[in-house]
Amino acid sequence: MGVLVVAALCLHGATAQLCEDYYNSTCPDAYDIVKQVLIEAHQSDTRIYASLTRLHFHDCFVQGCDGSLLLDGVPGLINSEKGALPNNGSARGFDVVDNVKTALEAACPGVVSCADILAIAAEISVELVQAYILHSGTLKTVDFDGANNLPAPFENLTVLQSKFKAVNLNDVDLVALSGAHTFGRVQCQNVAAFPADRLYNFSGTNMPDPTMDSAYREFLSQRCPRNGDGRVLNDLDPTTPDTFDKNYYSNIEVNRGFLTSDQELKSSPEAQGTTAPIVDQFATNQDAFFASFAQSMINMGNIKPLTDPSQGEIRINCRRLN
Repeated sequence: MGVLVVAALCLHGATAQLCEDYYNSTCPDAYDIVKQVLIEAHQSDTRIYASLTRLHFHDCFVQGCDGSLLLDGVPGLINSEKGALPNNGSARGFDVVDNVKTALEAACPGVVSCADILAIAAEISVELVQAYILHSGTLKTVDFDGANNLPAPFENLTVLQSKFKAVNLNDVDLVALSGAHTFGRVQCQNVAAFPADRLYNFSGTNMPDPTMDSAYREFLSQRCPRNGDGRVLNDLDPTTPDTFDKNYYSNIEVNRGFLTSDQELKSSPEAQGTTAPIVDQFATNQDAFFASFAQSMINMGNIKPLTDPSQGEIRINCRRLN
């Protein structure tokens, strides 16, 4: 089942609302242009679809979908969000965004915003491995501190719920958006090093995380030995790592969530009556997951939408201000 909702921000009088045909007249081939660049990028980088989906999330969660994550740092002017802890060394795909922007500027100069490029790229990425959405926005400001406060893989459920609530997202949004971990890769340091050491010293106990399935823990210990190379990549979903499906939740059901933040959705004491029933539903009903994922991506796109075009700009180069 595929889910496709293209929704850029349109202005009608004094109100703002999402509309599906925003670029139909100004850049009618935008979707196909982005899709072709992504298909070509995937030929040499099989991780790119997951990486672009993650970029969209990390952009939207900090002051809304404005493309600020794409800006390079400028001494004395811009402290780039790329350097924030959740992004530094792990956020990737910026070169592909550059290629998309170059192709779009050649076809329809000054029309498609950098924020929309991230949204369209994320939508196509999930569609190509199977499902999703879009919002629009132009740059407001860079928020380095906000980028450092993104939901982290080692955080417990209470903290995750608080961060989602702060941007008007609820438990369904938290569980559904976490489902993007159904594809992609993650480094060993996120499961075998402080502060995310689930294999050897969970929460300072010198013991493994008791919520992790023992066979899965043994498998990961082989992949990520104590004091080993923290950069080694692992599948977030060990069953169908390159497919967008419900297996992320099926894994959590049997205590095979890779990240603390994954397993907390089911195993935390606070999850009972909140996120755990949602995990249960998605683990048995893929259509319900797809529908909720699509809606939650739209909800995320509505975090602090920019409704006044004079407050932003369509950047010619997504890495710098015009």
